[in-house]
Amino acid sequence: MRRPLAALLLLVVCACILHPAVAPDPEDTKEAAKVPDETTAPKVKGTFDSVAGDAFISSFIMIITSELGDKTFFIAAILAMKNSRAVVLTGALGALALMTVLSAGAGRILPALLPRVATHWASVLLFLVFGVKMLRDGVGMKADGPSDELEEVEAELGVTKKAEAEDIEGGNQEGGMAPMSYEKGGSSEKKWAAFAVLWQSFTLTFLAEWGDRSQIATIALAAYKDAVWVTIGGILGHAICTGLAVLGGRMIASRISERTVTLSGGALFIAFALHGVLTAPK
Repeated sequence: MRRPLAALLLLVVCACILHPAVAPDPEDTKEAAKVPDETTAPKVKGTFDSVAGDAFISSFIMIITSELGDKTFFIAAILAMKNSRAVVLTGALGALALMTVLSAGAGRILPALLPRVATHWASVLLFLVFGVKMLRDGVGMKADGPSDELEEVEAELGVTKKAEAEDIEGGNQEGGMAPMSYEKGGSSEKKWAAFAVLWQSFTLTFLAEWGDRSQIATIALAAYKDAVWVTIGGILGHAICTGLAVLGGRMIASRISERTVTLSGGALFIAFALHGVLTAPK
């Protein structure tokens, strides 16, 4: 039995040597090795690639153009004039970060509840509507003059230029927001005073941002882009806008034209809508 088996093995070896080599089919090699190609490979959410970069940059620029000079911008600016900047920044940024996470989460859930095509075109429609509205508002604005958002926030917070002058000259703080002193009183009073400012900054910012165009735009953006990087870009954009507001909101508002910012934001939103049309799912 050993001789026939050895002869058979020898014939097989010779056949393999003498047979011309055939290049393997790439498709067969992929299937055999079970190597997924680029179209079938699953994409991990949160990893940075071209898709993530697009989501990050879109969210970041959208927040910058829509929040610079917005109501939340002036809330932080006015509160920081009479209170600790660090406390005001912490409260405002905490509210904006929470709102961004909730908005991106809502946008992430929408495709699971509704058909992806429907959510995509709904997002495109929202961007188009907001873009047209911002362009109309920007065209109707005066090139110079006080910001309507600033006047509205000052009226809501009870802060006027006359009250500010009285505070500085005579120390009269009635009818306005009293400056928060962290130097007087015991440690417990300082903590409660800081917490009161923190809570005021958080609640005013959160309520002002609820239903704002940037919140709805974040939901729409996260519905068809990477929600993780939409969140990161949005929070970073909010951090920059709020930081600028706290450091010198009035000075920045006087040097930057609200009309220019509004027109730029409208053009950006329309660009998002056109991008959505070009990348519509089939």
